Amino acid sequence: MSYQPIFAQFLEKVKESIADKTYAKLTLAKTIGDTDLKNIYVRPVLLDNDVFALSLTAKYKTEEIESTHTLDEAFMVLAPYMNNPFLTALLFTTEKDITFKLNKKRVGSIVEKAPTFKNASDVIIEMKEKGIKI
Repeated sequence: MSYQPIFAQFLEKVKESIADKTYAKLTLAKTIGDTDLKNIYVRPVLLDNDVFALSLTAKYKTEEIESTHTLDEAFMVLAPYMNNPFLTALLFTTEKDITFKLNKKRVGSIVEKAPTFKNASDVIIEMKEKGIKI
């Protein structure tokens, strides 16, 4: 069984948290073995003319590479990293923490826990104040 349908559900939860203005942070973590790529952090940014985008910071052993993408582009960039090398994606919102996990058999699951963050990301708060919709 493929994990992709469950990962697609997880990505919908990410989109909902951005639309609902509860998004705090998204992290891809827990690699398979000792890999050069350690984490990918996803943070919202506002570009010129208040255009919403996502900043992806790929943290390697020796460097960090940052890139900026639209919401849909970001998901296309992130999806191939699930299962190679990452087994976990963590979405932090002000309402709950949502974790997508792959087990040893590469079956995906979504787990929800109490929120870690009390406030949404600064950019999300700014968007809320300016009335910017996605």
